[in-house]
Amino acid sequence: MKSPAVFLDRDGTLIEEVGYLDRLERLQLFPYTTEALRILARAGFRLVVITNQAGVARGYFDEGFVRRANQHLVDRLADAGVTVDGVYFCPHHPDGTVERYRTACECRKPNPGMLRAAERDLGIDLPRSWVVGDRWLDVALAAGVGARGVLVRTGYGETEAARPVDGVNPTAIAAHLLEAASLIIRATRNEKLAPSAS
Repeated sequence: MKSPAVFLDRDGTLIEEVGYLDRLERLQLFPYTTEALRILARAGFRLVVITNQAGVARGYFDEGFVRRANQHLVDRLADAGVTVDGVYFCPHHPDGTVERYRTACECRKPNPGMLRAAERDLGIDLPRSWVVGDRWLDVALAAGVGARGVLVRTGYGETEAARPVDGVNPTAIAAHLLEAASLIIRATRNEKLAPSAS
């Protein structure tokens, strides 16, 4: 049986937004990140990190560094008792300066490539899943696969919330990841309690 997931943007959602993260010591979890993820995991959601990393295409760092940074994040969360089920990143950008990464790909959010890969690799039920991020492209990504999207006001989220995008409608806007987790749990509980149609 397929499982629902919460797909989590990395920079500005799980960790502090620092521009292009290029050193491990700059990776700082928000103080509520582990609690939010524990809540979601206890409710039966798989936890999957999805992140655009255009810094590779722009030549700021290589894929190896992104993998090390992602593993560092996973290890930090594991030390706090949180298991991440999958991590996917897109190194491409259509305006990249590194030729091999200069492409309009299917994996760069809001395109669905990373979610489709997780669906295949992890047995994810996308229509029962959520995407949480600090950009409208995260919300658009959710809509594109039939999932639900939550915009958080951390990272770039406050600026994004002030500039709505026509046709991109979040299920909710939350102050931060912990509030988003509470909203997701409440919505899921209400659905389970709702009477079925006769």
